[in-house]
Amino acid sequence: MSVPSAVPVVAIDGPSGAGKGTISRALAGRLNWHLLDSGALYRLVAYAGHSQGLAEDDKGGHARVAQQLDSRFGASADGGELILLSGIDVTQGIRSETAGMGASRVAAWPEVRAALLARQRGFARPPGLVADGRDMGTIVFPAAPLKIFLVATPEERALRRYNQLKGKDSAVTLAALSREIAARDRQDATRPVAPLVAAADAVVVDSTGLSVADVVGRVWRAGSERGLWREE
Repeated sequence: MSVPSAVPVVAIDGPSGAGKGTISRALAGRLNWHLLDSGALYRLVAYAGHSQGLAEDDKGGHARVAQQLDSRFGASADGGELILLSGIDVTQGIRSETAGMGASRVAAWPEVRAALLARQRGFARPPGLVADGRDMGTIVFPAAPLKIFLVATPEERALRRYNQLKGKDSAVTLAALSREIAARDRQDATRPVAPLVAAADAVVVDSTGLSVADVVGRVWRAGSERGLWREE
């Protein structure tokens, strides 16, 4: 496999439940590249703000939280996701639907976005970066040589989220998740700052009914066509 001398970035954007995290982790692992889960950063800001007792509409307070965020991403003993906030494991806490809605709220504030922009761009280190989010290809890495916009039907996205949560939260229902996903879609798509839209040069991939391997294969072929790596 060969890559250009400059740090290449694959930007993977799309709505909640489209599979961005799963596909990004699989692709980064296959390439042995760095991974940026930008949504986790916004979830951490919302989670930390709540933990500090900030009002939900305290934009300045959340911006300060974003500037001072003491976070670390790694792998657990079993190879799963591990997210630390000030040295404390908050992996499960920030993956709740409440934290997700909080992330969508604070992500609409220019003060928070500005505070996290340099931190996100700092993830771009050799040999390369796979960046997962909602504005990776439009705002954070507009020069990325490969931009993917990952979509799936609302029904499929709700069902995926339900299957993820039903073993962890017995109170979760498919109907409630469908409503929450629809509300988050509206909030993300209509926010005045960095709304959720596909970059003009993005490759749109519909993951509905496809396996992880199928979607990764489509992204891999797109990268090969752009010379980011050689087809295996």
